[in-house]
Formats: sequence, C-alpha cells, structure tokens
Amino acid sequence: MWRGVIVGIAAIVLMTTVTPLNAEEVRIKHAGLTLNGVLTIAEGKAPDAGVVMIVHGTLAHNTMDTISNLNDVLVERGLNTLAINLSLGIDDRHGMYDCQTLHRHRHLDALDEIDAWLAWLKKRNFGPVTLLGHSRGGNQVARFAAERPHSMIERLVLMAPATWNADGAAKGFEKRHGRPLAGVLKKASTFIEAGQGHKVMAKTGLLYCTGADVTAASFQSYYRPHPRFDTPTILAEISVPTLVVAAGKDAVVRGLPERVAPLTKPGKIELSVVDDADHFFLDLFAEDVADAIEEFLSAGI
Repeated sequence: MWRGVIVGIAAIVLMTTVTPLNAEEVRIKHAGLTLNGVLTIAEGKAPDAGVVMIVHGTLAHNTMDTISNLNDVLVERGLNTLAINLSLGIDDRHGMYDCQTLHRHRHLDALDEIDAWLAWLKKRNFGPVTLLGHSRGGNQVARFAAERPHSMIERLVLMAPATWNADGAAKGFEKRHGRPLAGVLKKASTFIEAGQGHKVMAKTGLLYCTGADVTAASFQSYYRPHPRFDTPTILAEISVPTLVVAAGKDAVVRGLPERVAPLTKPGKIELSVVDDADHFFLDLFAEDVADAIEEFLSAGI
C-alpha cells in the first residue's frame, strides 16, 4: 500500500490548532474553487526574504499538529511560511477530508494547486521559495519539482515522503478494504477507457476511507501502478538542492533512511534522520526538523 498513507490512528494526532496571531488566512481562486492557506510573516522579515511553502499529507490539512507545530518553530527562527490546504475538490476546504464525502480528487491535482500558489506568491513579491511536503505531500512536492521546474523554487524539503511498491500497495488495499486491488482497478480502468472517469464506484473505499464512494478517475489516480509514487526513485530528477527528513521510528514510511542514504550527494541530495520521531514529528520533534531545515538553508547549497 502507499507507505505514506495516514493510518487509522492518525485521527488521534491530527488536531486543529489555533492560528497564530501573526498569521493571516489567504485565499485564491483556482479551477472554479477557492483555495486557502495560512501566511505567516516572521518578525522583521519582508516578502523578499523568502518563504517556506508547506504541503500536508493524505486527506489532511494545514493546521494539523504536524504542520502547525513545524510552522510555528520555523517562524520563530525568522522564516516566512505559507501552509496551504489542498482542495481535494472541496471549495474553501478546512480540516480533515470527510471520508463520507464522494471522492473526486486525484493525486496529481496537487501539482496544479502548488503552481497556482507559486503564481500568487510571485505576484506579491515573495521569494525565493523553499517547497516542503509531508508524507504524500512529500511525493507531490517532489513530483512537482521533477516534472515542472519552477524559477521561484530554490530548495526542496521532503518530510517522511511517501514510498511505494506494487506488492505492498495490493496487500495494503486488500487488508484495509477487504477485496483484491486488481479487480477494482480493472473496473475503474474500464470506466475510464469508455470515457466515464466520472462514474461513481459506490462503497469501494479509497486510501484509509473504508466503504467510501469514489469516482473511477479518482481511484485510478491513487492506485494505478506507477514507480513515481515512490519518492526516492525521482530524487535524481530534481534540479534544486533537496533535503529528505526521515523519522527514525516511522511505522508508516518504513526504511526511508536506508533508501535515501545511497542517493545522497553533497549540495544536491541531503538526508537528516530524527532518530526517535514517528511519522508525524510531534511535539519537540518539530524543533529537530526545524534544526535540520535551518542548517540546510544556511549552508547556501
């Protein structure tokens, strides 16, 4: 299964937090939807001091503890931040995605929304941008940097970015949703080939949402076998310096340090392991992540 998929216990830790007083919720229009994000300007900093743009993980949001805690410590260190909410097809979305809502969103929709936010930042003279993604957001951020090089992006930070393999994806889907992946994927593909990607597959399940209704196009976008779901395999394609932050006790994205270590290159791909952290880098582990980011940015690579 997606090793970056948020497991069922995630609901315990994905609490909504209070927006800091020095932060502002901002909105833009994109593809007929309102997108929102939290822009926080560090004390004494101007837009041209740069900004860390943060992308959350699977079906999550920009005020979950993982993102909010990291955002706060980065701002304390003098870094401007923009923590965005991916719309997932919902207008002005806040909070966790409701599993009972029809899933029409697709994995790569995030790339268009990242692009829209970069355009917004550029118009407001923010930059350069350090693009940061957590979990599935890490894969989406890496895909964006590899496939759509952007002049505003100076560096990339991937926090516990998702990994993937076909066997694991099949086993994970069957364990969670109680049926073989191959048959469901074939059904979705048949609809899409007939020009019916909008067809609703009732009670099929998607990601960690068991029994969820999902369109054929949405389902295929998350489960079609494709090596680019595996973030380490695309690191070499990224042209800007990249920091991978791994959690030493990550039970969601397993074996990431071992996957990334052989790929490291000074000035191109860096690896930092937060030894005792789990997938969500909660509490004081946000400080460890911020330490690694601060060192990465100050190195001038």
